[in-house]
Amino acid sequence: MNRTVRSVATLLAIGFAMYFAARAVWWIEQPAQPLLLVAAILLYLVTVNAAILWDAAVNVRMPLWVAIAAAVSSVVVQSLATHSLALEQRTAPFATWYIGAIGLLGVVLVVRRRHVIASAVLIALVALSWVHLGIAGALSLGLVGSIVWMLVAWLLVLFWDRAIRDTERLADIQQAVSTWHATQQVRQRERRLRTQFALAVAGPVLSRVVATHGVLDEAERLEARLAEGRLRDELRGASLLNDAVRDAIDDARRRGIAVTVFDEGGLDGISDTRRAQIRDELAGVLADARASRVIIRAAHDERVAVTVVGRASSGSSRDDDEVDLWHEIEREPGAD
Repeated sequence: MNRTVRSVATLLAIGFAMYFAARAVWWIEQPAQPLLLVAAILLYLVTVNAAILWDAAVNVRMPLWVAIAAAVSSVVVQSLATHSLALEQRTAPFATWYIGAIGLLGVVLVVRRRHVIASAVLIALVALSWVHLGIAGALSLGLVGSIVWMLVAWLLVLFWDRAIRDTERLADIQQAVSTWHATQQVRQRERRLRTQFALAVAGPVLSRVVATHGVLDEAERLEARLAEGRLRDELRGASLLNDAVRDAIDDARRRGIAVTVFDEGGLDGISDTRRAQIRDELAGVLADARASRVIIRAAHDERVAVTVVGRASSGSSRDDDEVDLWHEIEREPGAD
């Protein structure tokens, strides 16, 4: 779409430039200095085509040297066109072709994002037209149209650039929203799978609790507590678990150890291979644990992926428990 609009605008600009050049050639009275008029026409055609086409396929913004050359040429073209005619010929319809032509050149400068130089070209056009034709004559012979063209072009470019910025911002917002929705869907799906797995494990125990109205023997109570722990583990520490870790946690709880798992995204950004190594190491640590309580935490850290803390009960309050186990599993093997 953008290329189509640019192509149409380019063709229109070239067409108008050729129209003004043809209008200049179609003189009804012999110019006093025809070579100066021909030179003005040729210089204008070279300048306006360079301004329209130079690097247009690469960048909308016109190269600075082309813009400066266009500004200088706009002054030279007006002087050559005016001095090629006798004084009484300067207000003839064919003689004022340069007013519209320079106005078109100013529009090209505006469209190609050289607003300051375009303003200088407009000021020069008004000043020279005033000197050569008088302000009333210049306004009646096309100067108003050139001014209006440039103002409209400036407004259109302003609104176009703003629309592009708003469109890009909207696209970024939509992409962020889509990413967030996709992330939420993945997390919800993963939670459902984990919950289904945990319920599959805890289902028989829960059925037994319902069937006996909560009257369980010691072995059944132990299985109920273990099932509750498995359910919490699946919800709180999904990425930390594999079969080996689940079995190690289950064995630790059967030995009377209170195990708590917290997954705060410590494994995010770690490769699947390294994740498997971290889980295997965690299973080995749990297998050797002898503390009263073990806390497994995967927090965001540049170096440590998982921290295992074991506390031995001192017999009074939990705050007085001694640290019996401290093990850090690094994100990358051998990291400092």
